[in-house]
Amino acid sequence: MKRLKIFVTAICAICGFVSCSDFFDQESEQVIFTDKNHLTNATDSAYSVLGILNKLQAIADRTILLGEVRGDLVDLTTTANSDLRDIALFNVGDDNRYNEPRDYYAVINNCNYFIANADTALKNNRNEFIFMKEFAAVKAIRAWTYLQLVTTYGKVPFVTTPILTSQEAEKDYPMYGIEQICRYFISDLQELPELYYRDYPNYGTIRSVDSRLLWFPINIVLGDLNLWLASVTGEKATYREAALRYYKYLSLRNGDNSYYATGVTLRTWTPGSTNWINTTTWGTFNQFSSESVTSQGELITLIAGDSIRAEGNFSELRDLFSYNGPNNNGHVSIVPSQNMFDISTAQEHCCVTKSTTPDVYYAPKTGMQDFMAGDLRLSQVYRTTYGIEASTGERFETSNISKYSTRNVHIYRRMMVYLRMAEALNMGGLPRMAFQVLANGLNNETVSENVIPYCSASDSVFASQFDFPAIRYGLFTVEHLVNNQTTGLINTIGIHTRGSGWTPLNEYYQLPDDTLMTEDELRPIQQAFVDSLILNEGALELSFEGTRFYDLMRYALRQTNPGQTLADYVYARRGKNNSEAMRGEIRKDLTDQRNWFLQWNGRIGE
Repeated sequence: MKRLKIFVTAICAICGFVSCSDFFDQESEQVIFTDKNHLTNATDSAYSVLGILNKLQAIADRTILLGEVRGDLVDLTTTANSDLRDIALFNVGDDNRYNEPRDYYAVINNCNYFIANADTALKNNRNEFIFMKEFAAVKAIRAWTYLQLVTTYGKVPFVTTPILTSQEAEKDYPMYGIEQICRYFISDLQELPELYYRDYPNYGTIRSVDSRLLWFPINIVLGDLNLWLASVTGEKATYREAALRYYKYLSLRNGDNSYYATGVTLRTWTPGSTNWINTTTWGTFNQFSSESVTSQGELITLIAGDSIRAEGNFSELRDLFSYNGPNNNGHVSIVPSQNMFDISTAQEHCCVTKSTTPDVYYAPKTGMQDFMAGDLRLSQVYRTTYGIEASTGERFETSNISKYSTRNVHIYRRMMVYLRMAEALNMGGLPRMAFQVLANGLNNETVSENVIPYCSASDSVFASQFDFPAIRYGLFTVEHLVNNQTTGLINTIGIHTRGSGWTPLNEYYQLPDDTLMTEDELRPIQQAFVDSLILNEGALELSFEGTRFYDLMRYALRQTNPGQTLADYVYARRGKNNSEAMRGEIRKDLTDQRNWFLQWNGRIGE
């Protein structure tokens, strides 16, 4: 209890630094414990680590906003603030509230200080290293923060030692791009003992947040670093390393011989109805805002926000995305774009009759209520509603995007890891295996039947490293569906089935195949097809979660003309028929890759 009290108190601490010139506030507070050479006790460690988590709060909202508002899945209402509007139009100036590189460097400098001063050799009476859990967790936070910084700004000053004096702040630091940042931190994290890839500090519950959700799993961060590096360099081996890192997280998250399956969610349509219904007991749609911690919980990592508006880092996401009563006068700033509606409606929703010989049929695209044509995931998180104008009493139309209903900002979740693993598998030369993640669900049986027979000897060896045994990853089959079978372990499904019906029998969702072509001839065709499917699936599954612009960037980097590819997607935000108008409204030419990134004060940016 004494330790817990220390931690609860420490979460309120703000670790300030004498800062790097131009990137840190010169008038910020001094670093805690600067008179000591090492962090050698639990109190020091708690204050420092929780001080770092406190600094993360400042970049939490913009992690979502910069990743979503610049993409093609959201649009802004007339009530959006001018800074948000400038982000959407790629017109971000030095004074934009969301363009504050200092906040990233505040996290980085705190991490640098902890890494330089934590006494990692110190052991307890059980011969266990006392601070290694914190040391590994802080290294992962630093790597994640640098990745956010460089994918936002393109090129950034690179500093790995703590800056504590004005003399240190005035030094010239090298500018690193995405490739250099990724290579450095891949090497940095791989030096850590693998024990600490899943063994994190346990600080109990802090302000109602389970501290197990505060950390950035090293294998996921390594997966992201490798995925970005491969997208820049095109290295097949690096894509494969990314896939393995995501797999290692999924397979070891809950300990040896554990599992972390996709779960089973399926909704279907009743002929003649305008509504959708659950098909019996096959799970509920993921609660995106749920922060309960279980072995099969969806949420992996969050950045905890302040609980009252008077505190410095109260998240504004709820007010921007949803009707929030008097807090935003009922006026939302961010709504789904026309392109988001188009992508959702374009999906063919496959249904199966519950009979001995099941028939396949497709739900209609017209006459459905509440955006329920095509894929259902949009309808599960977006609703139009009405508010009352306080001054006039008049009713007005407004809306809710339910992914933002808590004070905390969600960073990683399970489906995100599966989709990124599929992205890496596909570009690593295994499009058939990546397709299983989307269509059927991934377990050893689907790999054995649909992947291995088409693999070369070396590809078979690589694929065999991914072990999803049926005793832990039980596939949901059409027999389970039509017979209402609920016994046994049934926990794995293709991600597309989560919103678009029974995908394994969907004739509109099939991998290109041609028996007259060799696998070598087919592979690039399949890779291009699956890459596009994964990008679409990211829109359907991860919409509004802050990943879209960065997903578009990686996808574009793999194309022959990256600039034109990304530009075409963003310009289609209000529908393909309005691309030219959108092109005229956006202030920068997105076919120029330099314009993908923010700049600040002439000192940071591509």
